[in-house]
Amino acid sequence: MNLSDLTRNAQMLQGSYAKKGCMRWWHSFCGVEPESGEARTFFVEFYIINPALGSTHPILGQHPYFKKRGMKSSYALVKAGVFPRESGTDGKQFHAFYPISSLQAGGSPLTLQLTDQEAGVCLCSEDRLSGAVEVSREEARHRSLMTDCGSMEWDLEVRKAVSCHTGALAGAFFQALNLLDSYWHGEGIRSFFQGSVTLDGVTYQVTPELSYGYADKHWGHGAPDSWFQSACGKLKSGRTGGELRHSVLAVSSYTPRFLLFRLRPRLMIQLTYMGEDFEFHRCRWETKETEKRFIWRIVAKNRSSVVKVTASCRKEEMMPLRYENPLGTKPGKPLQGSASGTGTVQIFRKISGERELVDTLTLESALCLWDACTRPDSQ
Repeated sequence: MNLSDLTRNAQMLQGSYAKKGCMRWWHSFCGVEPESGEARTFFVEFYIINPALGSTHPILGQHPYFKKRGMKSSYALVKAGVFPRESGTDGKQFHAFYPISSLQAGGSPLTLQLTDQEAGVCLCSEDRLSGAVEVSREEARHRSLMTDCGSMEWDLEVRKAVSCHTGALAGAFFQALNLLDSYWHGEGIRSFFQGSVTLDGVTYQVTPELSYGYADKHWGHGAPDSWFQSACGKLKSGRTGGELRHSVLAVSSYTPRFLLFRLRPRLMIQLTYMGEDFEFHRCRWETKETEKRFIWRIVAKNRSSVVKVTASCRKEEMMPLRYENPLGTKPGKPLQGSASGTGTVQIFRKISGERELVDTLTLESALCLWDACTRPDSQ
């Protein structure tokens, strides 16, 4: 449901999550290079892993020194980058590692600040995102850093307009008893960014109406199993022919574990259409992988409406997003990311037992995060 929860978005890892867990605040947005008019989708993420095991230096689980001693990862990471062009080229991700001791975290609303003499200062809050990452060719040769070489600097104002609240599943009761292994909260599934981004010396302007911004949070003992996620704020109405400013579709499918038991796959979906929020009680979906594409189809229903989603993204426009898990190892299947999803969204009303088509939306430049195909299921 469309409900802001700044307390949940700001909450830090506690208990066993702090010694075997991670949190990630993800932001993605579009910027335009003024001279050429080229638009590219950027991302900035704050990733904190095993904070209770922290030290005055980053502990990298893949580094030979720490790996030999069996030490778990513990650091704060700023991941910044850009998704590939339509040709499938020039996707980049840059990593700046900070020791846990350099992290300053405020309460609700969220404020994260990382300060280091060499890496600089990076700030993440509910209404601002700023910082810089620079990686030399020599640093990028170290596989434990999992990074490309280059630089990116950003200074952005953020306004989060639509949220996706996951209800009791990510509530205090479930977290206090460590009942699930992973949680999600979409505080800004429709966000407006304003400012600038400089990538390898080229500056891109970010304006609210063209930013198509997205922001969310994941946390828990690790990344969810069979993770699929998509979001799109660039929706065009087939009824009016115009682009919809106050509309967004966001979906997140994962397979949580309840204590030691793996639950059936779940799908969370939030649709806001011209300011109207839809909440669904039943969902059926299918994810499919072909030689060239990832494809997803969704049918969501409630008492008064039905929504059908058919979308896909090209594999060549996706890039692997590199992470360590809380055990200090790399996931078996890397998370693939793209901002080039396309498709359609059909919205129906139930009137006197019949379905009446309200609108067919064209979905463009959709965010897609994918690490494995989830089997068809329902909830």
